[in-house]
Amino acid sequence: MSAPADVLVVGASAAGLSTAEALRRKGFQGGLTVLGAEPHLPYDRPPLSKQVLSGAWEPDRAFLRRSAELSALNAEFVLHDPAVGLDAEARTVHTASGGVLRAEAIVVATGLRPRTFAGQDGLAGVHVLRTLDDALALRAELMTSSRVVVVGDGVLGTEIAATARTMGLAVTLAGPQPAPLESQFGPLVAGQLAELHTGQGVDLRLGAAVTGLAERNGRVTGVELATGEVLPADVVVVAFGAVPATDWLAGSGLKIDNGVVCDSWCRAADGVYAVGDVARWYHSGFHTLLRLENRTNATEQAGHVAATILGESRPYTPVPFFWTDQFDVKIQVHGVLSVDAEVTVVDGDMAQGRFVARYRRNGATVGVLGWRMPKQTRLRRQEVVDAFTS
Repeated sequence: MSAPADVLVVGASAAGLSTAEALRRKGFQGGLTVLGAEPHLPYDRPPLSKQVLSGAWEPDRAFLRRSAELSALNAEFVLHDPAVGLDAEARTVHTASGGVLRAEAIVVATGLRPRTFAGQDGLAGVHVLRTLDDALALRAELMTSSRVVVVGDGVLGTEIAATARTMGLAVTLAGPQPAPLESQFGPLVAGQLAELHTGQGVDLRLGAAVTGLAERNGRVTGVELATGEVLPADVVVVAFGAVPATDWLAGSGLKIDNGVVCDSWCRAADGVYAVGDVARWYHSGFHTLLRLENRTNATEQAGHVAATILGESRPYTPVPFFWTDQFDVKIQVHGVLSVDAEVTVVDGDMAQGRFVARYRRNGATVGVLGWRMPKQTRLRRQEVVDAFTS
């Protein structure tokens, strides 16, 4: 298969930029356009809930590349102009400004959009955290507030809670799980995470559904629980998940089901591919459709799609990896954890706050989780690889 004459990447965050860079690195000489919804040059999202939110980093430190590096890509960056439609057969993208962009190959990298409460738009004091502007707006309010309620007991919610607590705020974390991240980590490690947060002064109000927001005169005053209790707040952060940003693909001809559905090569249609958080592809090693929301996958999948566009033919079969930093703890995960897995501490000691846990299901290691033990976690990753390739 010959390389296309031109490639259009829709999405200018980590996955989109990585796709463009991988194409050039692999020798692609054709036309290259990167279309972005935001006004900013490509930036990294993981620091938004930590270093940028806390103020440890100036915002521009989160930018992935400087202007000179982007210029060296010989790519056209069309920013602040969201895609609003795609004709997959014609490989044509329409933008909010009325622009029409066409290319022989199109890569969809539009990521996620946060879930929200009905009626939260326009209510002062309520925030989501997805973009750089979101992080800066939230930081500005936290700097003048004393009480924050974070709605969401997953990775993003717990990271925001940890950061807000280190900034000196009174922090309440609300969510339906018995312990933070229990649906991913299982009760053993989730219990350790709960102890970490409570030990740092976070008030955990878990195990009850959040039903809405209390407000007075157009400003949020608290979070309402299914129990009838109201958690008082000066600021509320809504962080109970996100959904693939696929609304603009309605009528495109692509199959949309919890993301852009792709084959083992991350191909959604002839000449159309998807990468990053928005892509749901068939993982031939796991024999299932898989969608990963993490920074590592954004880069690895982009490199794979670039190779596929240029004629390589191999399925994308990564061993998933993600990490989260909360307070002074780095948690690293290789593989796919499962709440029904048998969990055993195989290195270190939970009581000492340094350990590696192995997750096994049906006699095979499906994942390993490291808590302040990065070297040992990397070594244990091989057990996941062995089980995955056997």
